[in-house]
Order: sequence, then structure tokens, then C-alpha cells
Amino acid sequence: MSPAPVVPRPAATVLLLRDHPHPVPGRSPLQVFLQRRVTGMAFAAGMTVFPGGGVDAGDRPDPDHWAGPGPGWWAGRLGVDPDLAGAFVQAAVRETFEECGVLLAGPGVPPDVRRHRADVVARRRTFTDVLAANGLVLRADLLHAWARWITPVGSPRRYDTAFFVARVPAGQEADAHTTEAVDAQWWNPDEALERWQEDEMQLMAPTARTLQEIAGFAESSAVLAAAGHRVIRPITPTVRCEGGRLVSVLPDDTTIPADGFQGRPA
Repeated sequence: MSPAPVVPRPAATVLLLRDHPHPVPGRSPLQVFLQRRVTGMAFAAGMTVFPGGGVDAGDRPDPDHWAGPGPGWWAGRLGVDPDLAGAFVQAAVRETFEECGVLLAGPGVPPDVRRHRADVVARRRTFTDVLAANGLVLRADLLHAWARWITPVGSPRRYDTAFFVARVPAGQEADAHTTEAVDAQWWNPDEALERWQEDEMQLMAPTARTLQEIAGFAESSAVLAAAGHRVIRPITPTVRCEGGRLVSVLPDDTTIPADGFQGRPA
């Protein structure tokens, strides 16, 4: 008798976007922030990913420190109940702050933001506590839903991950000051995909697919505008062996290598 599938843990990830003021000739100005995870991680070790992580018990919205569309609105957008929708958004903002120092909150960034970030990472304080202590509100209006991906059935660790897009607020910079990544930098989507195709970068199927989707846009404003028109349905790939390699098969029968690039996607 086969064991029951692992129940996916809720998670959130954010495509942080910006427009390079002086793009490389032949490249669009659009850039996305990517992190290469340390090889010792239990999930996606060595993979290049967008900032994000699992929903924590403390990721429960506080209406007194929340601005923009509420959990009920996000529930309709993401196809989940309001509690989970609010947790997705809260986790997305918290993880972005923890992993790359970008605070999707307002009005402004506190002068001792590094200390607050360290406290949240170490779980000495909750993210909501930091917002309240500094008179800030979570800016849900800065996020735009892009997709939901669920790890294939049969995987020992499974996640139900909400993908959001957001432009880095003016005056803020994303950094690589996280213990979960060995490298973090801005990439033009086409350049990242080329590195993947050359086996110089490892991408999971959701990351590769999302980079392919945003690569068709020249600027961050176009990505944000497109996000509002996307229909969000959970995507659960299946995995099969094809030509001696593992591939992730998407609902539209597109296949993406699941074990490194080793060839172009079909």
C-alpha cells in the first residue's frame, strides 16, 4: 500500500523587480532578484530561486498594521480561504524583509532597520511587532499575485507556494545578507535563462517557467500590469523520465528539465 502523499506546506515567494537605468545593449531594462541557495539546505539545495519561504505560525495579518487589499480580496485572487490568503501575503512580505532586506511596508524605513531585520530572522520579535513598534503598515498594495505552484505528489517535502511580483520601493536596495544563500544578485530574465540552458545555473521548474513568462516584458511596470490579468490556478507538475532525464510536466504538457538543464524545454 502506497503511503499517503505529504500535505503541502503553505509558502510564499516574491519576484522583486527593477528597471536597470543603463541596460546592456540587446537586453531589456527588466531585472529580477535571484538567490543561489546553500548546498546544505533541506529543500532546493544549490538551486537559484526567488526570495521566499514557508508560512510561519506568526504570519497572521493584523488589520491595524495592514494597508491595501485585505485577506478577503486576496482569497478571491488566490483561490484560498481568507486566513490562508492573509498568511500568504504576510509571509511574502516577511520573507522578503528577512532574505534581502527589502521592506514592503510604509511610510518609510526605520533608521535601525538592520537590527529589526536581525530580530525577525532570529525570531526574537515577530514581523508584526516590528511594524507596530515603528508605526508601519504592511503594504499589501505593493504585491501582485502571479501564480500558485504545488510540489509534485511523491516528493518528501511539498509546498503550496504563492508567487507574487513587486517592484523594489524607491530608496531601497536588495542585498545578499542571508545565511540561506551563497550568492544573490539582479538578473535580466533572458540572461538567467541562458545560464540555465548552459548548465551554469540550476533552476526548479516553477522558477524556470516564471522567468520564461516575465522575459517577454521589457519593464517592471509591464509585468505588474500583466499580473492583474492573470488567472491564478494551482499548478502541480508531474515528474517523469524522458530520454534518460527527469522532466517536470506542466498541465499544458510543457516539459521542463527537473534535474538541471540538460537540453532545451520542449
